[in-house]
Amino acid sequence: MKDKTIDYLLRTTWLSVSKMYNEEAAKFESTMATGLTLLSIDQEKGTPSTSLGPKMGMEATSLSRILKTMESRGLIERRANPDDGRSVLIYLTDFGREKRAYSREKVLTFNEAIKNNISEEKLQHFYEVTELINEMISNKKIYNQTK
Repeated sequence: MKDKTIDYLLRTTWLSVSKMYNEEAAKFESTMATGLTLLSIDQEKGTPSTSLGPKMGMEATSLSRILKTMESRGLIERRANPDDGRSVLIYLTDFGREKRAYSREKVLTFNEAIKNNISEEKLQHFYEVTELINEMISNKKIYNQTK
């Protein structure tokens, strides 16, 4: 590994993972973003549309487009929140549950393949490093972002 930055390694690895998931999803006329959305929706209680974006690390406009496509494909349905008439809950349809199970299977297959090829010790270090990076970013310890 010659002079590659941590940023570069994170970015290229994520692009590879993303491409892999999109190739799998394309076999079923879907996308990785749709699969991630399906996995982020509570199967029993539904999920408020406003909490999906932050949960997935996605901007509202991108999520809105994905939800619209998912609704037109019959994967989800929107219902008024009985506890708060101003918000909407997103529920999976039977078809959405089926596609969610497929997405879950693909994620678990990926995780299992990685676990079978990397020692538990190295995985633990990976988890520790990624948690530290996220903590440093969340706590603004990389760039002093005071206003």
